[in-house]
Amino acid sequence: MCKGVKILVVTGDHALRSMVVSTLTSKGYLSHSASDILQANECLRLEPLWDAVLLDAATNQLSDHAPAMELVQRVGSHRVWLLADPEEGSWQECAKLLNIPRVLARREFAEGLRRLISWCDESARESEPAESERPGDSRTMYMESLDEERFFLAACPAMLELHKNIRKLGSVEHPVLILGESGVGKEIVARLLHKYQSAPDKKFINVNTAAIPTELLESELFGYEAGAFTGAVKPKPGKFELANRGTLLLDEIGEMSPLMQAKLLHVLQDGMVTRLGGRFSQKVEVRILTATNINIENAIAEKRFREDLYYRISTFTLTVPALRDRREEIPLLIEQMALRAAVSAGQDPPTFSARLIEAAQEYYWPGNLRELRNFVTRLLVLQDEDSAYKQLRALTQARTAATHPALAACQSPVPSSTPSTGMKGVVSDLKHQVEGVMIKEALVACGWNRRRAASNLNISYRALLYKIQQHGLVA
Repeated sequence: MCKGVKILVVTGDHALRSMVVSTLTSKGYLSHSASDILQANECLRLEPLWDAVLLDAATNQLSDHAPAMELVQRVGSHRVWLLADPEEGSWQECAKLLNIPRVLARREFAEGLRRLISWCDESARESEPAESERPGDSRTMYMESLDEERFFLAACPAMLELHKNIRKLGSVEHPVLILGESGVGKEIVARLLHKYQSAPDKKFINVNTAAIPTELLESELFGYEAGAFTGAVKPKPGKFELANRGTLLLDEIGEMSPLMQAKLLHVLQDGMVTRLGGRFSQKVEVRILTATNINIENAIAEKRFREDLYYRISTFTLTVPALRDRREEIPLLIEQMALRAAVSAGQDPPTFSARLIEAAQEYYWPGNLRELRNFVTRLLVLQDEDSAYKQLRALTQARTAATHPALAACQSPVPSSTPSTGMKGVVSDLKHQVEGVMIKEALVACGWNRRRAASNLNISYRALLYKIQQHGLVA
């Protein structure tokens, strides 16, 4: 027996759970039990390192794919052992979908338990355990589901460090400012902070301040009384009231007008909210999370963002890296997005070729996770991997040509000219291709806000609309 081997037992059968845990403990193994998959996932959040998980198919709803997928992703499918009755076939499809390779027969449980223990011992020996650390214990990926579609995944040093900081800040009430490009997953980080900090019944409310006109944002945040303005026929609570004792995410706060910044600062300072047209203020207890994709320091220097508000909302700051800075996560993200989409549609999970994954890792992804999810969705619907691969390659080459012309000339074959086109025609085609890529990247980076993209490209709004039509670009 190898010292330190840990086994998690997941079953709703109290007698079986007690028998397994006592057997493992008597043999010197570290064991813990959970009554169902949800409880097991909570256990794994607190202690993610386990040598094996024994999962009882008879007392767990494997058809509830999201929690089951979360468990498998946390510990690795190769560490999960399924306890099932061979005659009962309902679990087989779920086991295949979850990629669980090892099954123990319930009727031969004693022998199955010996097999599990033997495998754990052998696996631990192969890992050559040291006094304080064993290579087999170091996880290269962390994944946590938030719902059937949203999840947090970390598989690179920057994201693993981010998750460690989220865990630390999850239990505090202080404001957190979340920075990062559009589409990197700032809302996911906010929801994870809320999940770690709050009871399940506490509300999480997300307000995209950039999507609401300034004249309506005040009433949206603070609410209004009947008669406060034309059309206000009955009172309406604001987001601060609705999020009382919960979490309020003010997304894209960098786009907020100076007037609204001043009003928001006043509310954050004293915690009192007054509805539009109201005569009295009320106290609210709300944890404030904010997010922005702008350079906040530049915005302060240019007097577009109040410095005093910045200090109020940035007790702690988390920065989410761009997807291009965590390319090793792209295969895992594609797999997870495709798997969840397939489960939602009742389809078998797809597989993708190595060349497509390689092309995805080389692409720049200016729209980050949002663009990646759209790519996976198109891939699943159209089922044309060859076209998707060619598109990624063309976009990558065009960007290389735009940013590193000399490198592109070395890596890519120069299009052959014909007497009818000549060199000018080839150059014109290349410029047209590069222009299309740059415009699309600017649009994606701004969430297809065309006015902002035109400003970033330093061209007129009318010129951008023409070029979008010219290049056939769609969101």
